[in-house]
Amino acid sequence: MLLSDHKAKDKSPIRSKRLAILTGLVLSAFVAGCTVQPLYSTGGSASVGGVPSSVKTKLASVKVDDVDSIPAQAVRNRLIFGLSGGAGEPSQPAYHLALGFSTSTESAVEVDVGDKTEGRASAGTVRMISNYALRDRDGKVVATGRRQVSASYDRPRQEFANLRAHRDAQQRAAEELAQYLVLSLAQDMQKLP
Repeated sequence: MLLSDHKAKDKSPIRSKRLAILTGLVLSAFVAGCTVQPLYSTGGSASVGGVPSSVKTKLASVKVDDVDSIPAQAVRNRLIFGLSGGAGEPSQPAYHLALGFSTSTESAVEVDVGDKTEGRASAGTVRMISNYALRDRDGKVVATGRRQVSASYDRPRQEFANLRAHRDAQQRAAEELAQYLVLSLAQDMQKLP
């Protein structure tokens, strides 16, 4: 082995370490320049959780009108929690929210059972739709909208398991619909003076 070959082999690990360090520094500088923030954030300290504090205050001043069904009540409860951050409804609301609500269940897939030619539904979908109207203290409509969600579930042969799966799908759909409504209201409130 020649002396020059030995020196070249010794420099190659040093060169690769330097290259690795340099690459790490360049990537660190690149990543430090990147920021991730919510789409509707105003940035700065006035923003809490991606929603400006002025919008959070307006959301907390919304009273949700009563509803007349169990699935609608599940949406209403989650909506109140989402609007107020868990503080409940305001004692002197600045806005009133009226919800129109409908729910339906559809069979998605049918399979043959044994020798029978008729099918049995093996999957279902719960669909919830809500129209809303937001009114100010004077009763003037300041925002309207419509949101729709669906939740799928398996429909086993056992009746109780089938009912439980349907109820769980309704609960999932209610929670998701309430989240969509909170986001829609936040967008609407951001446009209000």
